[in-house]
Amino acid sequence: MRSRKFLKAEQATLAWDAPGLVAGVDEAGRGPLAGPVVAAAVILDDQRPIRGLADSKTLTALQRERLNDQILARALCCSIAQASVEEIDTHNILQATMLAMRRAVEGLRLKPAKVLVDGNRLPTLDVLAEAVVKGDARIKAISAASILAKVYRDRLCEQLHAEFPLYGFAGHKGYSTPEHLEALERHGACVHHRRSFSPVAAVLARDSGGAAGIQGVGAIVVEATGALIRIAP
Repeated sequence: MRSRKFLKAEQATLAWDAPGLVAGVDEAGRGPLAGPVVAAAVILDDQRPIRGLADSKTLTALQRERLNDQILARALCCSIAQASVEEIDTHNILQATMLAMRRAVEGLRLKPAKVLVDGNRLPTLDVLAEAVVKGDARIKAISAASILAKVYRDRLCEQLHAEFPLYGFAGHKGYSTPEHLEALERHGACVHHRRSFSPVAAVLARDSGGAAGIQGVGAIVVEATGALIRIAP
């Protein structure tokens, strides 16, 4: 394990590199035509269990919101990060997803002994890591991460909708629904569309020009009861 600069933990009862801590990691937004890809990392507290954790895709929006609040209140620590549309178009969606995952893990205020990542690929990390196929349905910490990432990204899409209501981002969350494809065809691409994705590229080829992709966000730290969210740049 490579050495890493010491960072004092904000919980006095736990060392920053407390042995035995396991973080779950998952992403939201690999498939959409617009918006960033978001990743979350969660270290759950065994002394404060959360009922109902499951793959975010199997839950209703109401269930996700409820569980999101419980995770923030009960987890030892949480981190949410993203890779911007510009980074997706520069590196490709897979590499951008790995980047968001790495940022999420590095944003944790406690260093886990092991990281469990949903899927069959791993980001480059300086801790022991394991890819778990269908981990969002099998590992509670990954389920929690999938919920945080999904809820956070859905809220981002609502902000995009407020900025560009013609595309209907609040409804389809950037995915290639018939409504979204029709709006894309009619209005062209906006700055939040992923130019490396085929439907968007086709529209850009039809229309001359096009604005550059949305830039990455800066670092934000938000305190929550019993948890800390770090949104990496």
